[in-house]
Amino acid sequence: MNDQRTLSARTRQTCLEEMAGKRFDLLIIGGGVTGAGIALDAASRGLSVGLVEKQDFAAGTSSRSTKLVHGGLRYLKQGDVQLVREVGRERAILYRNAPHIVIPEKMILPIVEKGTYGKLATSIGLYIYDVLAGVERKERRIMLNKKQTMEAEPLLRTDILKGGGLYFEYRTDDARLTIEVMKTARSHGALCVNYTEATEFLYENGKVTGIRAKDLLTGTEYAMHAKKIVNAAGPWVDQLREKDKSLYGKRLHLTKGVHLVVPYNRLPLKQSVYFDVSDGRMLFAIPRNNSTYIGTTDTNYQGVLERPTVTREDMEYVLRAANEMFPTVKLTEQDVSSSWAGLRPLIHEDGKSPSELSRKDEIFYSKSGLITIAGGKLTGFRKMAERIVDVVAKQLAEEEGRSFKPCQTDKIVLAGGNFASASMIPAYVKKQAERLGAAGIGEEQIRVLVGKFGSNSEKIVTKCLEYMEQDQTQTAAEALLLAELHYALDEEMVMTASDFLIRRTGRLFFERDSLEAVYPRVMDELAKELHWDAERKDREWKAFAEEYHLAKTFL
Repeated sequence: MNDQRTLSARTRQTCLEEMAGKRFDLLIIGGGVTGAGIALDAASRGLSVGLVEKQDFAAGTSSRSTKLVHGGLRYLKQGDVQLVREVGRERAILYRNAPHIVIPEKMILPIVEKGTYGKLATSIGLYIYDVLAGVERKERRIMLNKKQTMEAEPLLRTDILKGGGLYFEYRTDDARLTIEVMKTARSHGALCVNYTEATEFLYENGKVTGIRAKDLLTGTEYAMHAKKIVNAAGPWVDQLREKDKSLYGKRLHLTKGVHLVVPYNRLPLKQSVYFDVSDGRMLFAIPRNNSTYIGTTDTNYQGVLERPTVTREDMEYVLRAANEMFPTVKLTEQDVSSSWAGLRPLIHEDGKSPSELSRKDEIFYSKSGLITIAGGKLTGFRKMAERIVDVVAKQLAEEEGRSFKPCQTDKIVLAGGNFASASMIPAYVKKQAERLGAAGIGEEQIRVLVGKFGSNSEKIVTKCLEYMEQDQTQTAAEALLLAELHYALDEEMVMTASDFLIRRTGRLFFERDSLEAVYPRVMDELAKELHWDAERKDREWKAFAEEYHLAKTFL
């Protein structure tokens, strides 16, 4: 198994057994982008690394964000210059190392009467932002007058419009980014498994030395041991600190953000818009392929962590805000094709509203030796990982006299990012499309595929051609779906239909209309490949049906 070093569903069981037989340098609890980043950083420095995630990789916050690797313009307003500088630099590194899933997009910030940012503040703010974030000259902000702003985005409300700032933000697919980081960590030797819950900590002389881990797919329990254990469980970190009896001092403050997806033709923006809402908040409206999504809210949350939902009140708030800024579109509930809600695990500060809480990360140390990282932002995951691994490497060096390389993740190209530069991607898309051109698969479909799998799309296209040769009765679209699914099984540890249709491909949120034709085939293939019996298959049908229903239900 280890020779291949792939994140394969087929070797997951073997991987678990291997993890139970080892004593790692570092064991990570949590398979979101932070945990994945720590696994990659530590493994690339030469530490032996294990990672467990109780749901699917990225199933929590890391698949439910606004899907922006953004420079944090509003942190500038809060005076957090250091955070703006750091996330700006991180954005440039990510764009270099994963150009297929980190996409520069124009964004317009309309200047409106009584808005958050006036003309001068916007101009100076965006200028400082460009300088701090190290923005390339061709992507620096341009200030627009009212007429130019209306030409740039004709759907904007004109009666309160005074002008606009045009700048660049970077759109991403948060779940895909997490998976690519996890696959890269695996290629450096980290052992990573999903659907495996850390049910309790194991101790010797009061020091944490391991965990009891339960495979939630089979019920089998394993003891896993490590010299150092890091709790990177996002919204769940306090639950683990409680198990460790170290939930004292600072704790989490969870807030919820919701997003609605509408068909692009119902909100056909020329570029992304970051706009004011009458209650003083600001929302994003972001075009993506054939959809536009709008969000996000920021409200305190105390419900079930695994399943935050979009309420009717949330939905009405977002639609009302969009209709206020784009009055001609007149969006209604019927226009919403899907939605998602995500939790932000922030650090609690007394007397502060959700929007005022810092997005900075913090590290907590417990008497048992458990190290916890909490807070932070998607954009900053690599630096968060570096800080944690610096701590772990220093402790191991002091205790064992070993030395480790410094962090090198700024230079590690992520899985799928194997392009000389982002400018090479259109030619790559064209080349792969030509291979399937005779079968009637268009360039647009391949562009979407490459936007998910990057340079690994070549493997999927090759597989698709093989399947078409083997079975001439299936359509090219069916063969391509099958090829995509098999790639995700072999290299991305897909264990359920939701893993594939939500987190590996984003279909539930952004291609919902295609699902009815697709998911029975996906379910049949998964049942065959993963050897599900009738009962297990029935359970999977119900689980995905619930996800499908929830994405369009407002409680």
